[in-house]
Amino acid sequence: MSSATLPADVSVVDVVLPHEVSAVADARRRLGVYLKRYRVARAASDDAQLVLSELLSNAIRYAPPLPAGEVRAAWWIDKAGIHVEVTDGRGDTEPVRISDPHPESIGGRGLAIVDVLTTGWNVRTGAHHRTVHAVIPS
Repeated sequence: MSSATLPADVSVVDVVLPHEVSAVADARRRLGVYLKRYRVARAASDDAQLVLSELLSNAIRYAPPLPAGEVRAAWWIDKAGIHVEVTDGRGDTEPVRISDPHPESIGGRGLAIVDVLTTGWNVRTGAHHRTVHAVIPS
């Protein structure tokens, strides 16, 4: 379910962030405050913040910004869990599940971490953007 089709009683946070590494810490902090306000267990909050960090880092590293030079992040809680979305300017590569990263590789583990910490994640692609959506159990 996308944030555009949620019931009215679900509080969605949608933030516009600069397409730069410093945005990751800012978004992570904001998500932590949101989850604390809703009394989400510390372990679930930590997992959600890590997933958000991975998705944002990938968007900033591998995709161009959205047309105005930004990336977007959104999050909300419902009965399925903690939803996290990151939208970028859709680069040439697609996020893929890497089942067996090479032990000496520097990268390639971020989405494996997302796989472990979530009940699922998916990618929605538009003409000029891409959104990665993940659900973390709460």
